Amino acid sequence: MAEFKSFGSDNHSGVHPDVLKAIALANAGHQWAYGADSVTHSAIELFRSTFKAPVEVFFVFTGTASNTLAIRSTCRSFEAVVATTIAHINEDECGAPEYNTGCKILGFPAVNGKLLPSVIEGLRISPTDNHRVIPKLVSITQATELGTVYSPDEIRALTKAARARGLLVHMDGARLANAAAHLGCSLSELTTDVGLDVLSFGGTKNGLLCAEAVVFFRKDLAESFAYIRKQSMQLASKMRYLSSQYIPYLADELWLKNATAANAMAQYLRQKLLMIPGTSVPWETDANEVFAILPKEWSERLQKAGPAYPWDVQTGLIRFVCSFDTTREDVDRLFI
Repeated sequence: MAEFKSFGSDNHSGVHPDVLKAIALANAGHQWAYGADSVTHSAIELFRSTFKAPVEVFFVFTGTASNTLAIRSTCRSFEAVVATTIAHINEDECGAPEYNTGCKILGFPAVNGKLLPSVIEGLRISPTDNHRVIPKLVSITQATELGTVYSPDEIRALTKAARARGLLVHMDGARLANAAAHLGCSLSELTTDVGLDVLSFGGTKNGLLCAEAVVFFRKDLAESFAYIRKQSMQLASKMRYLSSQYIPYLADELWLKNATAANAMAQYLRQKLLMIPGTSVPWETDANEVFAILPKEWSERLQKAGPAYPWDVQTGLIRFVCSFDTTREDVDRLFI
């Protein structure tokens, strides 16, 4: 019997063997707790060399925690986050950012999944009007929720617009690796070089077990984060089992290998889907997600063969996600 493979989410995938080896290596002997261990120190130095900046790095368990705590560290409860209406922080985190920070998320329409600089330029910011929240942070998702990717110039335009209005910029980088692989950019070219203030750097969707990182490009923004992380129940006592996962991920460029593989399979899947008469693919497939509107019979057939995610029931739009371990055979099996 063929091995079950899901196209519903990259969270459905397993863990890359090299990551499991890194965890096993970290399991040797005793180490100091709460991030004072040598493994975590090594991982943080890898982040600094990878992002080519003296970044402050904090490991947490989930992407929702990473985003929420990044917001909490940069915004007060009467301030607001500017994002798209389809942003993960807006739609798929059960209100965690607003519940845990007290901040309001201001949602604006996305264009091909992206936030435009004109939104920032047109914001009403009234620091003396105590009836309204004050926009403080711009949050973008890279790759976007629709599988499209911001170019470095597009991000730079957003950070420039944000700076002009006195705003900070956060990136939800759950699929940053996939975006970088698509663009042929280094991680620093999409973060440090374009003026980000804080990054939620994902790993779980790209072969890690249970590890995300909050990365600060400004030291002053990280001053209270250790307390915020502890108060939010995200401080791992045996931190080395989180941080160790990032050692092969960064040192061996596993992030790039895994993302490149997933992206390639998404392109292959897109080509196969477009061979079905009556199929439309509304957005470019820049990363590892493919969105398609299919004839009903094909929609039902494909979801039985390899579960995908019904994105919009009314229009029949389905999201397919390829993982680091998706193969051409897995894709072909959908169409048998």
